[in-house]
Amino acid sequence: MPSEPATLLGPSYASDAVRATLDDRAWLQAMLDVEAALAGALADAGVVTSAQAEAVAGACDAARFDVGDLARRAARAGNPVIPLVADLRVLVPAEAAAAVHRGATSQDIVDTSLMLLGARALGPAEAGMSRAIDAAATLAQRHRLDLAPGRTLLQHAVPITFGLTAATWTVGLVDARTTLRGARRRLAVQLGGAAGTLGALDDAGISVVERVAERLGLAAPPLPWATTRGRMAELTLALAIAAGAMGKVATDIIALMQTEVGEVREHGCGGSSAMPHKRNPAGAALVVSAAHQVAGAAGVVLAAQLQAHQRSAGTWHAEWEPVRRALELTAGSAERLADLVEGLEVDPARMRANLDLTGGLVMSEAVAGALVAGGLDPAAAAAAVSRCAAQAVASDKPLAEVLAADPSVAGVLDEDTLAGALDPALHLGSTDAFIDRAVAYARDDLGGATP
Repeated sequence: MPSEPATLLGPSYASDAVRATLDDRAWLQAMLDVEAALAGALADAGVVTSAQAEAVAGACDAARFDVGDLARRAARAGNPVIPLVADLRVLVPAEAAAAVHRGATSQDIVDTSLMLLGARALGPAEAGMSRAIDAAATLAQRHRLDLAPGRTLLQHAVPITFGLTAATWTVGLVDARTTLRGARRRLAVQLGGAAGTLGALDDAGISVVERVAERLGLAAPPLPWATTRGRMAELTLALAIAAGAMGKVATDIIALMQTEVGEVREHGCGGSSAMPHKRNPAGAALVVSAAHQVAGAAGVVLAAQLQAHQRSAGTWHAEWEPVRRALELTAGSAERLADLVEGLEVDPARMRANLDLTGGLVMSEAVAGALVAGGLDPAAAAAAVSRCAAQAVASDKPLAEVLAADPSVAGVLDEDTLAGALDPALHLGSTDAFIDRAVAYARDDLGGATP
């Protein structure tokens, strides 16, 4: 059967390939893959015959099921597994029906299928983040000497380089992807049967769990986790951290694209339906939007940890769509951010012009330091620079001119020393070393490839 049609906003947040990994048919196939793995594990453990297991596996093809019909019946049953199992038993030969869903309960199939979807979606997410990391590290190298104003609370602070900005992106993305990888290792089979004992399988239960895990490429947990939802919460929280790290990069891009700033541009960025002149940060805006949505999804899943006894009512149900949506948004953002950073247009000349906008005020910290080094008391140095900065603003004169005319400054700093204190290229601290460390961090994480 053909894949599901795209929703109106679907392509805005994820590629066709990502959405096909997580759409209803993909989720249905994941549930069927769990049922097939369960039947195979039962045969491995000697609970059913190999012929029965093969018959079940042969019927576990999503194309043989009507997704819409299953959805309508799921609304009455409370979950999609109940009608799915009924249809699966009809599809297999009568002698194999006893091997369908043997020992499992509906939550086992839903939970494990979500873990399986997670494993399948995290691949594209990590791949996209790898591209973004490589591109950010390349920008850090390329622009390590390109001066720009550092900004705190949206105001000019001290000079930095754009390379440091890109290095900051690099490390944040590497750390977030490491968190995703950790969550991926924790994706585990949930198989507990009616109340977490696997009583229907007698003493074969643990063996079956381990074999299901092996067949699906998931972890085998110490015991069923039907009402201890840390693994589901950990997955969604890792997605929120990754989406947030990508959203930070996108937020910077949006701010740096402001008309008054104009230091970077998205390649081929969006326009406006009313203003033909505009080049909007369309891609970055969608990455930021996704980060907000994933954070909201994580909140739902974190709250759903409060579950009663051996199966709760309504709480594990609440996780289904938020987890799937978080997977889609994060994987989609990774692809989009990689494209954004790879194609980012950087304007070093505009950065330098912006750095000079305040007439040298961004060098006030360096001048105060030079005064202290020249023997002035720190409090007196700060007061002198503050007084000169205020005068420069009031008179619309460069800070250098006001400082040179101030006796408390001129008496301590000669012309060359003052010029050195006002040169932003001489006051970048550990910027260059930090960039080297960020690039090495990315290189190590990318398996030794040089960005």
